[in-house]
Amino acid sequence: MAGPRKPTSFDIAQMAGVSQPTVSRALRGSPSVSAATRARIEAIAKNLNYSVDRAASNLRSGQTRTLALLLFRDPSPGRTLINPFFLGMLGSIMESCAEVGYDLLVSFQNPTSNWQADYEDSHRADGLILLGYGDYAAYREQLETLVARGTHFVRWGSVAPGQPGLTIGCDNHAGALAATRHLVAQGRKRIAFLGDATDHYPEFHDRYRGYCDALSEAGLPCDPALQVGAISSEEQGERAARELLVRGKPFDGIMAASDLIALAAMRVLAEAGLRVPTDVSLVGFDDIPAASFAHPPLSTVVQDAAAAGRLLVRALLAEIAGTAPPRNLLPATLVVRGSSVRP
Repeated sequence: MAGPRKPTSFDIAQMAGVSQPTVSRALRGSPSVSAATRARIEAIAKNLNYSVDRAASNLRSGQTRTLALLLFRDPSPGRTLINPFFLGMLGSIMESCAEVGYDLLVSFQNPTSNWQADYEDSHRADGLILLGYGDYAAYREQLETLVARGTHFVRWGSVAPGQPGLTIGCDNHAGALAATRHLVAQGRKRIAFLGDATDHYPEFHDRYRGYCDALSEAGLPCDPALQVGAISSEEQGERAARELLVRGKPFDGIMAASDLIALAAMRVLAEAGLRVPTDVSLVGFDDIPAASFAHPPLSTVVQDAAAAGRLLVRALLAEIAGTAPPRNLLPATLVVRGSSVRP
């Protein structure tokens, strides 16, 4: 004897008083269906124990309903670490995908590998989200290849004219400008910058420009001897702080291009007998969780990781749909804590 008939989307449509395509769009999380209609359809589907056949739906639409998040490691010596700022963004990206009915593939990549071939090109994902502080000059050509192929992707990074593809980022220049102005307001006149200041790392370069602009406003020199290159890792921050000390140029403030650099510098300064903030005022950038637990707590520029994750997903879905993307520049806000306020 045959069992009870499995409910279909046509049954839901009849009960909800809408068309079957509307039911399909509502259960996919399409924004073209009003919130009230979607809620009514979802309630009926739940009551009928109806579940979407994702494989059949994807086959009909030609989409995977999956996004791929690629985290890039910087190919530098030492341990392979993920910047904690990106970990803070990951939860928001996952939640945003779930809200619109998308799965998320997460993968750790080497920037020089042929990573795009494993995802959209092989129909494993409808689009790519790219995160990482790698050498921009090294992978720009791959971004240009993605654009030429028509690959849907969005990356987190420095927002500037002429970049290939869609980029979402924070206002790095304004954040560093505010942080350095704060150090100047504390009476600091010999302020160092720890971080790369070249086009290889455009986000850090934007922060360096903000730092120099704040010094110029105050009539202070932007002394090249007080800038030490470093990428975002504690090992690099420690090396940069030690090099700054070895140079022998007096300094009373540090604008660090990331919190990882700043926290490492704080330890090196303590080992050298310099007190933070009595002798040296220190500000970082990112507001990773460890910043507020440092001793003293680290003043830093906040990038809203949760908002960034949501914006990346929205921008990629707009790219896939061929619609206008949302705004691509998030504000950066200075949070003042104990590491920078002069006693």
